[in-house]
Amino acid sequence: MRESGEITTKRRGRRLGEPRAETRAADYRRLRNPFPPLRLVSDDELEAIHEAALRVLEELGLRVLLPEARAIFRAGGALVDEAAQHVRIGREMIEAALAAAPRGFALRGVAPERDVAMELGALSFQPGAGAPHATDLERGRRPGTMRDFTELVRLTAAFDALHVVPPLVEPQDSPPHLRHYFTMETLLSWSDKPPFVYARGAPQTADGFEMLRAFKGLTEAEFRAAPHCYTIVNTNSPRQIDVPMAQGLIDFARAGQAIIVTPFTMMGAMAPVTVAGAMTLSHAEALAAITLAQLARPGAPVLYGTFTSNVDMKSGAPALGTPEQFRATLLAGQLARRIGLPWRCATGSAANTPDAQAANETQFALWGCLLAGATVVIHAAGWLESGLSVSYEKFVTDLEVVQMVAELCAPVAAGAPEIAFDALAEVAPGGHFFGAAHTMARYQTAFYEPLVADWSNFGTWTEQGARDASRRATDIWKAKLAASAPPATADPAKLEALRAFIARRTAEGGAPPES
Repeated sequence: MRESGEITTKRRGRRLGEPRAETRAADYRRLRNPFPPLRLVSDDELEAIHEAALRVLEELGLRVLLPEARAIFRAGGALVDEAAQHVRIGREMIEAALAAAPRGFALRGVAPERDVAMELGALSFQPGAGAPHATDLERGRRPGTMRDFTELVRLTAAFDALHVVPPLVEPQDSPPHLRHYFTMETLLSWSDKPPFVYARGAPQTADGFEMLRAFKGLTEAEFRAAPHCYTIVNTNSPRQIDVPMAQGLIDFARAGQAIIVTPFTMMGAMAPVTVAGAMTLSHAEALAAITLAQLARPGAPVLYGTFTSNVDMKSGAPALGTPEQFRATLLAGQLARRIGLPWRCATGSAANTPDAQAANETQFALWGCLLAGATVVIHAAGWLESGLSVSYEKFVTDLEVVQMVAELCAPVAAGAPEIAFDALAEVAPGGHFFGAAHTMARYQTAFYEPLVADWSNFGTWTEQGARDASRRATDIWKAKLAASAPPATADPAKLEALRAFIARRTAEGGAPPES
């Protein structure tokens, strides 16, 4: 299986005197989307949606629950009704904010080689995030625990095609006022990729920044000069930004850390039932949040985001991997390119188990993200039940698809060695290429080596015990955990200092999340 960055597999079976084939140049750490972005609507229709979103903010406005955020909007020229906690934002403010936001930036890893490009055309993946439950075939479905969080961080760290570490599951056996200490210690102990920091109130955010800054040995100025972590801010659709989300926008912007702005607009529930209507609302809310971040600090690193799909109108439950989600994703890509910002989209599944429905929904939604030109694809591995659980087996089977996409990002060579005229001349009509010199020099690295897939014939498969993909995935995640080791960045002295900080802050009472 291929999980490392640059492929340098040794070639066996090369005949004496044959030239050594070139090393394959597949780099899972730095991906560029190989697909031209698709368009859902015409330029005129796209402009009509953008104009409608501006009109929503100018005429209808939105509710902003944090007084400090309303004060920032007012200072920037917005019309604020304090009694109603209501803000109306002019298009000039939006345009100024979009002009100030960077078109691209590097999200810094704990190790420099783990930096991730955040710009249109770049491509990165995250596993499923924010689930209250974990599930696997051996232990069943359960509330997320510290053990689950740690194991899923270690699995995320094991695969180069996953580029950042999100909050995979909620470790509910860690108290809310101390949970952010546990998650940060775990992230820095087991991963050298860019970490997620909770935006659950200024005290928790400040703790997260301080732990990461000290661990990386950065001065305050150095930390604020570049994004070393990120958070996700969800607006409360329709047209509301609550206290912790508004505070997160302000705190992360002022600290120069990355913000992924993501309205959660489910068609027919929190948004109009049509794709265009839902995306008009999503676009308006994203523009409002981006504007608040830029007012707090011009040039703050932000990503445009959307999580827009439909609901089952019979039950009201979220539906994912649907044609409507695919269309909304394509439209989100057009809007992101319209404003010129890197952007986040999501795959996912509403299935309850890692079955064929789950695989189909996840992969269909993933192709929407790819063909829409998403910069960040979140929930790309393991997500079930519309985000209520992360499945260990689905984590692995989804990684099969993610790594196939990573392979597609590598350039295809088409020079004389690849055209293989000599091989065509060597093999007689009606012959085969298994033993051809061209094949023997390349057979170990010619194709993607499957992570989970079993391509044996039926007889061989049954002789081996007829284990399906989920059972094979169980073996893989267990083997990965058994083989995982802390990264080189997990310096014992730095970890000891981190734990001393956590012990001191715990003794002081921790930091309760804001609601």
